[in-house]
Amino acid sequence: MTILVVDDAAFMRMRLKKLLAEQGFAVEEASDGKEAVAQYQALKPDCVLMDITMPEMSGIDALQEIRRLDPDARVIMVSALGQQAMVIQAIQHGAKDFIVKPYEPDRVLSALNKVLSIQKS
Repeated sequence: MTILVVDDAAFMRMRLKKLLAEQGFAVEEASDGKEAVAQYQALKPDCVLMDITMPEMSGIDALQEIRRLDPDARVIMVSALGQQAMVIQAIQHGAKDFIVKPYEPDRVLSALNKVLSIQKS
């Protein structure tokens, strides 16, 4: 399964990529929302892990664009503490789950398992 990791912070992408690769996922990266939309169209990943706050195009805007292109897209938002309003907005726009930074590896994996099992049922 392919996961698209979207975050403007390279170290966050690296941390997630390492965690996911260790679990057997193929991982692709994007550094902002615009790149995320382009990568989504090109790769059709099984799931997207996307930061909310990014330059160029926010995670919320990218989520809306990805869901417009693919209403069945599975996107998990990643946000820092204190962004509850944005998390609610993301869920309203179709995000399947959210993870709070700094995240626990188990939380990332349980969110992925939950979202990807939705696809199988």
